[in-house]
Amino acid sequence: MHPGQPPAGQPNPPGYWPRQAPPPTAQQLQGRTLAAQPEPYPYHRRPAHRPRLRWVATPPPGAWPRRRVVPPEPYLGPPSYPVPPRWGFPNLVWRRPTSVPGTASDEIRPIDRVPVLGRSVVAVLFGFAVLAVTAAAAEIWRYVLLVQGRDSALSRSVVAFSDGFVLAAGLLAAILALLPAGLSLWWLLVARQAAADMSGDAPPRPVWQVLVGVLVPVANLPLALSVVGELEHAVLRRSRAARPQPSRQVLVWWGAWLLNWILLGVSIVWRFRGDVQSMADSVVLVALTDLSAATLAVLTALVVRRFTALLAPSDALDVREMRVLKVRGAPEPELRASRPAGAAR
Repeated sequence: MHPGQPPAGQPNPPGYWPRQAPPPTAQQLQGRTLAAQPEPYPYHRRPAHRPRLRWVATPPPGAWPRRRVVPPEPYLGPPSYPVPPRWGFPNLVWRRPTSVPGTASDEIRPIDRVPVLGRSVVAVLFGFAVLAVTAAAAEIWRYVLLVQGRDSALSRSVVAFSDGFVLAAGLLAAILALLPAGLSLWWLLVARQAAADMSGDAPPRPVWQVLVGVLVPVANLPLALSVVGELEHAVLRRSRAARPQPSRQVLVWWGAWLLNWILLGVSIVWRFRGDVQSMADSVVLVALTDLSAATLAVLTALVVRRFTALLAPSDALDVREMRVLKVRGAPEPELRASRPAGAAR
């Protein structure tokens, strides 16, 4: 009800002129049009707050000064101090980590035994090779004396010395051959277990088959190649599903192995013949057997050294252990006369 309009249901009083309502403005017409349109989405899904725009002002390129690049300083040598520094490592020699007796840390792993056994086996094998060459030289000297005795008489002292030389060298070579054989077999078993531990798989064959393939005279001729080839296959960390393929070094070693055993068997059988020519031939066969044993020892040492280096490459096999015992000719360090105030003791 507009102001000045009588109540509804009552006649207009005399002299009353109804007031005309002003026409709607364009803004009111636009609001009515918008109000008449349907809602674009339900009211309960209408966003409560409109997204706000945030204006961020950034400086233009080149407004800030560039950072100065400091050139690297040249190397002027190790650091020097006016007085001996009071810091440093403790005055102790290198040692293995402390282990608790009776626990798993106290056990020596096969990979730790391989380098120690490898160095011992290599040294013993080279020593045996020198002894075998000496025994072969003694046998060759005896054969030369036999050839000379066909046409002329020989000195009794020379013959006695030759016989003693042959006997001593032959006995030493035969007895001391057990030492490199035993050490090599021990190294072989430890290396097989170390290679199996590194790969996480069990050894390809049990220990008794390895012993048969190395110690039994006839069976060891073909089986030795299989045992050493399987060890090389494991040492090189090849796939267990692949078939082992021995390298040229292993094949050469196996050839020396076959030659040594064949010459040893022939020389033993030849000694049972009693004629003079057979006795002279047995001297040559023994000399050839000693030379083949020396060759086999050298090749075995090379194989052991290679496999040991492949199993334990981080071990200090080629590093000479040195220790500083005394320093001569070095100038005495300058000692400070007084202690500065505030210096740490």
